[in-house]
Amino acid sequence: MSKAAIILAAGQGTRMKSALPKVLHKVAGLPLLGHVVAALKGAGVDRIVVVTSAAGEAVRTYAKGLGAQCAIQQEQLGTGHAAASARDVLADFSGSLLIVNGDMPLVTSETILECLKSQSRTGLALLAFEAEDPGAYGRVLLRPDGHLNRIVEFKDAVGSERAVTLCNAGCYAADSQKFFRWAAALNNNNAQKEYYLTDVPHLARIDGIACAVALTDEVSVLGVNSRAELAHAEDKFQDRARARLLKDGVTMTAPQTVFFSHDTVVENDVEIEPFVVFGPGVTVKSGARLRSHSHLEGATVAGGAIIGPFARLRPGAQIGEDAHIGNFVEVKNTVIEKGAKANHLTYLGDARVGEGANIGAGTITCNYDGFTKAKTDIGAGAFIGSDTALVAPVTIGDGAITGAGSVITKDVAADALAVARGKQIEIPGWAKAFRERQKAKKQAESK
Repeated sequence: MSKAAIILAAGQGTRMKSALPKVLHKVAGLPLLGHVVAALKGAGVDRIVVVTSAAGEAVRTYAKGLGAQCAIQQEQLGTGHAAASARDVLADFSGSLLIVNGDMPLVTSETILECLKSQSRTGLALLAFEAEDPGAYGRVLLRPDGHLNRIVEFKDAVGSERAVTLCNAGCYAADSQKFFRWAAALNNNNAQKEYYLTDVPHLARIDGIACAVALTDEVSVLGVNSRAELAHAEDKFQDRARARLLKDGVTMTAPQTVFFSHDTVVENDVEIEPFVVFGPGVTVKSGARLRSHSHLEGATVAGGAIIGPFARLRPGAQIGEDAHIGNFVEVKNTVIEKGAKANHLTYLGDARVGEGANIGAGTITCNYDGFTKAKTDIGAGAFIGSDTALVAPVTIGDGAITGAGSVITKDVAADALAVARGKQIEIPGWAKAFRERQKAKKQAESK
């Protein structure tokens, strides 16, 4: 059966105190909404509709970029009203429909599938979790057969009901046509004059449909409504990522100091030292070693390579097998081939460094003139002397050597030596005479 989802993303997020819409704030480098969309797609959801406020143009732009459709909730009249706003967009859809919140960055495809599985048993399912501290969550009260009896908001719960730790995650699964019929029948007979999704199970029961309860863990349905909750979600994401990679055979001596992105790929037998940070788009192959205080983003690292300490790999960095990128070396949009080394104090941008080449300390590729980013090509086995400036576009041939302190502006042939620096001049005794003159001058001025 085909599957669709409505993501509720029309909330104002006022507690974030930000001009950026709440669902566009990031956990592990990906907006909250992106995490939810990824989980839904992983569960095989065919169509996704994101419900936004009328002012949510930035959210709509992002959602469309992910392949989702959008619907607008013109007025903020509750969760039931928000979900019903997607009716016209899904008018041609028939199948299972999920309603999920857009601020749950830790929701998983497994959780989504569990909700769908429960829905298949009765026709309607609610997602719930056992809360360590239920606080102000709505309580989920069950019937003897395990189906939902009712949801009681904390403020309306009596003592025995408040003691219940099974709580409402706010997500549902239902047949799409039945759901929209129930949503149209919701009323706003409450103090807030809003239409609530929590009333849907009651309407389903009138139709003879019980609401099954799908269980998930509390972390998977963490919502984000404030900066503190955003930081908490980031912390939980990192805990998950570290545990998964340790289980998969990655060595981390201080895992709590290592931070991953939502899409980080690290193979087994990689060693990660303390205080390494991964931005988006990083893949590290088996056998690589990432030394402490290194930062990687948009980069690939092959097996046997050593990165850092204190190295920075920027987008487009491709580090080959057994290559070394050492302390205070920055690599951007550059291919470092097998066995090449840049061990300290170097910038390599828009370049190729050939197999086995050695880059001396203080080398820079001068790749940008304010208008154009030009390429530097360094051949296999080349030796770039310390403090060399390579002014792109320029090619250094295989096996060539540049003298320390050179500014190379022309191509260097294979196996040649290129030296480009001012001629050294020595004047005997000049330094001593200079000091004596200066000393005499100071003495005269002090009289």
